[in-house]
Formats: sequence, C-alpha cells, structure tokens
Amino acid sequence: MVSNRDPKPSFGSPTRVQKLIASQSDPLLAKEIFDYAYHQPNFRHSKSSHLVLILKLGRSRYFNLIDDVLAKHRSSGNPVTGEVFTYLIKIYAEAKMPEKVLMTFYKMLEFNFTPQPKHLNRILEVLVSHRGYLQKAFELFKSARLLGVMANTRTYNILMQAFSLNDDLSIAYKLFGKMFERDVVPDVESYRILIQGFCRKGQANGAMELLEDMLNKGFVPDRLSYTTLLNSLCRKTQLREAYKLLCRMKLKGCNPDLVHYNTMILGFCREGRAMDARKVLDDMSSNGCSPDLVSYRTLIVGLCGEGMFDEGKTYLQEMVSKGLSPHFSVPNSLVKGFCSFGKVEEACDVVELVMKNGEALHSETWEMIVPMICREDESEKIKTFLEDAVKVEISGDTRLVDAGFGLGSYLSSKLQMKRKNARERRRHL
Repeated sequence: MVSNRDPKPSFGSPTRVQKLIASQSDPLLAKEIFDYAYHQPNFRHSKSSHLVLILKLGRSRYFNLIDDVLAKHRSSGNPVTGEVFTYLIKIYAEAKMPEKVLMTFYKMLEFNFTPQPKHLNRILEVLVSHRGYLQKAFELFKSARLLGVMANTRTYNILMQAFSLNDDLSIAYKLFGKMFERDVVPDVESYRILIQGFCRKGQANGAMELLEDMLNKGFVPDRLSYTTLLNSLCRKTQLREAYKLLCRMKLKGCNPDLVHYNTMILGFCREGRAMDARKVLDDMSSNGCSPDLVSYRTLIVGLCGEGMFDEGKTYLQEMVSKGLSPHFSVPNSLVKGFCSFGKVEEACDVVELVMKNGEALHSETWEMIVPMICREDESEKIKTFLEDAVKVEISGDTRLVDAGFGLGSYLSSKLQMKRKNARERRRHL
C-alpha cells in the first residue's frame, strides 16, 4: 500500500510557483496565483516567492497588499529574514515615502527581528534626504540605541552630514564627541564632514584644529578635506597658512594634485600676489603635476592685473608650446595691457602667437589693437602681422571673421586710399 499521508500538491512545486509568479507582468495576477497556491493543502511558498511578489507589488504601488503578503510569510513558518526588510526599505525609498520607510523599522520589531546597523543606516539615509524628516531621523537614532540596535561609524556620519548641511554644526560636533564616548571609531569621512562644516561657517581655524587632531590620531586626510581647507584659508586670506598646508600634504602621505595647486594660485592672485602664484606654478612640475589651462589662465590674468605683461607673455608662450589652447580672456588681458602702454608690437606678438595656434580672438581684442595699428607707421613687422591676420581670417573660422570686422574695415580703407593715390598719380602723368 502506498501512503497518501503527505501527497504532493497538484498545483506544482514551490520553485515552479515562484517562477510563475515572477513571469507575470500584472502584479495583481501574480498576487492571485500566490493566494491560490497558499490555500492549497500541504503547499508552502518559498522565501523567494514572497520576495518576488513584494517587489512586484511595491514597484506597481500596491502598498496596501504588501502587508498581507508579509502576514502570510510570517504564518507560513518561514523565518522572516533581514532580506525581506531590505527589499521593503528599497521599495518605499524608490516611491519617496519616508514615513513608510520609518515604519519599516518598527515592523521589524513587530516580527521579532532585531534591525541590523545596515537597516538603520539605510532608513536614516532616506529620512535625512527628505525635507522635514531630520528630527524624526534623530529621534529614531536615539530610540534605536535603547532598543539594542547599535549604531556604527556610518550611522554617525549620516547624521553628522545631515545636521552640518542643515546649519546645525553644533549638533554634528556633539555627535562626533559621542562616538568616542560610545567606543565608535571615527573615520576619515567623519573628520571631513566636520572640516567641511567648519569651512562653510568660515571657521577655518576650527577646521585646522580638526585636521591636526586627525593627523595626531594617525589618520591620513583625503584630498577633498585638503581642498576644502585650502579653499577656506585662501578665502579668509590666510595665505601663509594655506601655503604651509600645501607643503605639508606630501609629507603627510597625500600628494597635492591639480585642484590643490590651482586653489593656491587663485588665492595668491586674488590678493595681488602673482609672483607668489608663479612660485606655486613653477613648483608643480617638480612635484609631478603639470599645470593646465586654469593654472595658466589664472596666473597670466593675475600678472596682467599687476602690470607684469612681459611675464604674462612668457607664460602664454609656455602654455602654447605645451599644446594648450588659451582662453580668449588670456590674450585679451595681455593685448589690453600692452596697448595701454603703447606697446603695439608686443600686442601684435601676442595676437600673432594666438592666431598661429589656430585660436579665435575676442572682438574686444580686435577693437583695442586695430586703432593702435592705425596710429602707427606701417613698419614691416606690423605689415606682416596684418597679412597673417587676413590669411587666418580667410581660412574660415567664423568667430575670427566676426571678430575681425574692424580689421577688415581698416584694410579696406587702406586699399581705397592706395587706389585713390594711384589714380591721382596717373592723372598727373
């Protein structure tokens, strides 16, 4: 005799049912299949079936049906794992429902599941990303500890960042202090969050103290921390401290990069210290960092602002020789400076250098230099320059054609004058 004590359900195996549910594009039909199988004698859904259906319902916004699936999952005898709640948090986060995300934490407790730090952190991330939920996130953080859910470094970083961006730096700083009290070790991100917060407040000295504390505890600050602090010191015109920090970076295991050098060059140029900015640019190559367009542009414009046009011209030649294309503001600043001192040939040298490099000149540059050329005697150098300018214009760069309108008018008037003189000579003959 064959025992029928535990017959197999005619509906199919749990794996087959799970695949059938997964293949349905209509989530309501998937739920109907799930419910039908659930009520079959001796049938027990797999954990995957519950997860797949929860995802389908959530993505189609049938949130009221999810609780029913959870209840069936619980009554089926399958242990409710963290994976289910991870999916729930994901669903509600994608739907931009922070209140539902928050309630998921308490739903875990209701199912006798102790939330893990990763669940707490993800919930906090969602809450702080929504306006008006920062305080609720903070309350959850405090109650989680009482419920035995231990926060980790990431937990504190999430809240510190949120309070710092909310202009509550004092709370962020208190949280930082609590980490040490509760034996939670801060990381580089923890320090960076506070350094950025102090810098946003214009408290560069406070940020420097944090950096020193960080170094004393054996941490190597990341590049973003240095960039933020350098920029803040430069804006506060604490250039000496900024330059010392730049020099210390390499000694502390973080080589300065292009952003750090450019920040320092800009800081010096803003304060009328272009010669110090030159030193920074010259130091870059020796430290294995090549200046870029921003480096040269900032320095050359800064030199021009202090009347050092010959030095600026030298750096223009250097950048062109490296294959870098100058922004139109660079030759414009040099031409303007040379023209203001009546140095037409030097201005022509700048224009010639830029045009031979295939770059367009701004109309303002032409407006400055053409009248100067008109007032000068037509020396061979200026004649050559004008001829080269016309050749480049004819080559088809639209911007150059537009910008060179004044030069074209000048040459046209010169041609008319030559024709008139020629007619006068023939008449006298």
